[in-house]
Amino acid sequence: MGVFDNPGGFLPEPLGVEVLHEWQLRPADVLPLQDPLYGGAPVEERLSEMRVMTGKTATATLILLSFLLLGVLYCYQNYRVFVSFELNDSRPKDRAADFLPLSDEFHLEAEHLQYKQPSILQGRTDVVTVTPWLAPVVWDGTFDPVLLDSLYRPRNISVAITVFAVGKYIRFLEDFLQTAEQHFFVGFNVHVYVFTDRPNELPRVHMAAGRQVTVRSVPSSQRWQEISAHRMELIQTLIEELNNQKDYIFCLDVDSRFHGRWGTESLGRLVAVIHPGYYRNRRSQLPYERRQESRAFLAPEDGDFYYCGGAFGGRLQEVHLMAKTCRLNFEEDARGGIEAAWQEESHLNRYLWFNKPSKVLSPEYLWQDFKSREPEIHLIRFSGVVKNYAEIRPNA
Repeated sequence: MGVFDNPGGFLPEPLGVEVLHEWQLRPADVLPLQDPLYGGAPVEERLSEMRVMTGKTATATLILLSFLLLGVLYCYQNYRVFVSFELNDSRPKDRAADFLPLSDEFHLEAEHLQYKQPSILQGRTDVVTVTPWLAPVVWDGTFDPVLLDSLYRPRNISVAITVFAVGKYIRFLEDFLQTAEQHFFVGFNVHVYVFTDRPNELPRVHMAAGRQVTVRSVPSSQRWQEISAHRMELIQTLIEELNNQKDYIFCLDVDSRFHGRWGTESLGRLVAVIHPGYYRNRRSQLPYERRQESRAFLAPEDGDFYYCGGAFGGRLQEVHLMAKTCRLNFEEDARGGIEAAWQEESHLNRYLWFNKPSKVLSPEYLWQDFKSREPEIHLIRFSGVVKNYAEIRPNA
């Protein structure tokens, strides 16, 4: 039997012979060996010196590896802070910020453009045009529409719209689409996604080149609150399907119509519209959800503005994160047997309190037809039409 035939890898020991393995040798049986290369010093001394040197080398290596590990951890922590900074615990544990890569705003080039010299001494003095966190508040007279369009047009941007025409709300769709063709991002690529339970009643509206409508079927509902609540889920799902094919998305109410320009001045990372009914009210008077058991709760001393649930938008990844967060919070409320005062609008307002919008649109961008125009409203761009809620809502 060869050595490779022996599972242990050892030759068999002769029978009747006592064998001492090296680990069985007794100290008395071993004489100290002399090393002629080192002046006859015992080998044990040389081995001891080598052990000391090896120990020092190992210690130095361990220190270097520790510094290297600390460096890697430092870089990792800074990377995490950069890509997933969280303002508070209102964002869910499985945050959607990782769904789409974060990207910067477009770099806008103004080479060879001629326009009126801007001034920091002249302009609107009757309204506030910047928030305390330095986000612009867009009013008529605070921007140059020709300049902005000239800056964005070379980027060939695309804008998506979501609009929900469920039940009798389908009657408002034709006017919405027709006026959008006249005023909403005219000359840019626009894709309107219509969510409806009546696809056969879709109106025929001529769309300009680069603009189109896609119908997405949704189930009917006996409660308008359920229709409102499911919007965030459907918006989230749509953005996941788009997978960054669009640059911006705006979510608008179908029972509204455009009266004036809505264009590139509204673009931003996260865009909110100030509600026309409450922008003169004090913080404690705003109709936030005030019950502490709701995930939409805001205390009387909390909140900036009251934002519309009927108009918001921004970059796809930011709107996706907001829609997902609001949906998860709404579902958590439902499990607890509570429904926020104004459904997804209440959850949206809580989200925007903790996650500040990068651009705020004035009430020009969602007025109400039954309201008279206030002195500071120079132009109504988008407005909710007068309607009989008892007639169009299934359970009003």
